[in-house]
Amino acid sequence: MPKMKTHKSASKRFRVTPKGKIMYVHSGLRHNLETVTSKRHRAIKRPASLADVDRPAILRLLGRR
Repeated sequence: MPKMKTHKSASKRFRVTPKGKIMYVHSGLRHNLETVTSKRHRAIKRPASLADVDRPAILRLLGRR
């Protein structure tokens, strides 16, 4: 059976931490930032961890399972 290829768009959007959590960057920081409040802007800048429900699908795209 051939090797499983990594889904390249998923590899650019998600990364797996050493403990196995999946981190991603929020959307909404490209343009129209004058309408975003400072509180929301700070919240969007922080990386977030993916929900456990979505872990198996993303790990499969990344070729980890």
